[in-house]
Amino acid sequence: MPTSPVHEPVRQVLILGGTTEARRLAAALATEPGVRVTTSLAGRVAAPRLPAGDVRIGGFGGPEGLARWLREHAVDALIDATHPFADTISFNAAQAAATAHVPLLALRRPGWDAQPGDVWHPVRSLTEAAAVLPTLGDRVFLTTGRMGLAHFAHLTDPWFLVRSVDAPGPPHPPRMTTVLDRGPFTLEGERDLLRRHRIDVLVTKDSGAAATAPKLAAAREAGVPVVVVQRPPVPEGVPVAAEPGAAVDWVRTLLG
Repeated sequence: MPTSPVHEPVRQVLILGGTTEARRLAAALATEPGVRVTTSLAGRVAAPRLPAGDVRIGGFGGPEGLARWLREHAVDALIDATHPFADTISFNAAQAAATAHVPLLALRRPGWDAQPGDVWHPVRSLTEAAAVLPTLGDRVFLTTGRMGLAHFAHLTDPWFLVRSVDAPGPPHPPRMTTVLDRGPFTLEGERDLLRRHRIDVLVTKDSGAAATAPKLAAAREAGVPVVVVQRPPVPEGVPVAAEPGAAVDWVRTLLG
């Protein structure tokens, strides 16, 4: 009698996504034999760019909910490829992975390095950024995302140009104009924006990546000071990959 074919088990990989690197990783893992990849998106953007593979949208209900999801779906590997400033989900992921005994990797693009001519003012939080702003300028280009606008809502004197993917809601600064846009951005476009709106100070998070770096070059050329919010640390003990290819190698080694 003919023997039945032996099927290798499908290995489950969950990516906590929402970044360009997460989409690239999902596309690479979707072609790996014997791997089923699911990307979880927070659902904060109305029309997100969907990655390859399966997609789930919405929160898990804290670390306990994520640990339960990992167990119920027999996840073999968890990759935190969220935004470098999404520290809550990163720490939830570390706790959930430890609880469910699932290997965890953090995928973090490198941060930006100051270049000759940059006038950077590093701060540790959006609260600190708001505190130093009145001493640096009156026309602010704020590129820290709509979720953090409440930290600047009490500043009534400066005028803010806010750029975000979706329209922000209150609370926000009273003197504010919103530009709805999504990167990548060009150097010429950023030059024009700074010039047209007479920007004299830029506020940004150290999110890294080339897609949003042209604003730094434009500010350097124009002599505009930049308030740079430093990124929070990766949870202690979690290994880090700097680019999707390294994360794919980690999965291959882990799953054999």
